[in-house]
Formats: sequence, C-alpha cells, structure tokens
Amino acid sequence: MNPVASGLLALASAGNFSSPKERAAPLFDCQSCGACCSFSSEWPRFSTEDDAQLDLIPQDYVAADEAGMRCDGVRCSALSGEVGKSTACGIYEVRPDVCRACMPGGDDCLMARRSHGLPTQ
Repeated sequence: MNPVASGLLALASAGNFSSPKERAAPLFDCQSCGACCSFSSEWPRFSTEDDAQLDLIPQDYVAADEAGMRCDGVRCSALSGEVGKSTACGIYEVRPDVCRACMPGGDDCLMARRSHGLPTQ
C-alpha cells in the first residue's frame, strides 16, 4: 500500500477531521486575560438570576443599586490581578449569569480583548 494513503487512513480512523481554520483558531485563557471583567461597569448586570443565586454573591461585590456587580471604574470589584497577564474571579463559583455567558473567543470576549489592546487572533 502507498505510504501516503496508509497515513491518511490512519488519520481518518483516528477521527482527526478538523479543518485548517479550526486548527488555527486561537485559544484564550481567561486566567491570563480578564478583559471581559474590566470592560464596562454596565456589563456585569443581573438579569436572569433568581433570588437564591443573588444571595450567594457577597454583598461587598454588589453595586449600591443592586442591579449588578460593583465596579471600580469599568473593572468588576471581584476581579483580581492584572488584565492581560494573570487574573482571577473572587466569586467564580457564584458569578452572575452574564459572566457565565461570556465564552472565550466569543463575540463579547473579542470585543473586550480589543478594548484592552489584547490579541484577538
């Protein structure tokens, strides 16, 4: 059998069918970014959480009007570290739904990364 053909058969049987575009897609690590948590004081709003979820968020991190997370400027008060280098969420396990909805590499993520001058590709 042709060695190239056998190699292609081996790849096919391994299920390696990703396109070049998929293989080139950037992977974003939230813990080395934090841009979405430091993008807008209007972004970390409570919208779909129920009272039980909201009760889990420490009051120190809740805005005075209780409509969302407290921010220092545009930065969520629960974010620690340096944006674009190393960050962490102080309430990750109980973070609001809007935070859970922002997916690495998604439109919101890329918009926030652009606002901080971070690579989007």
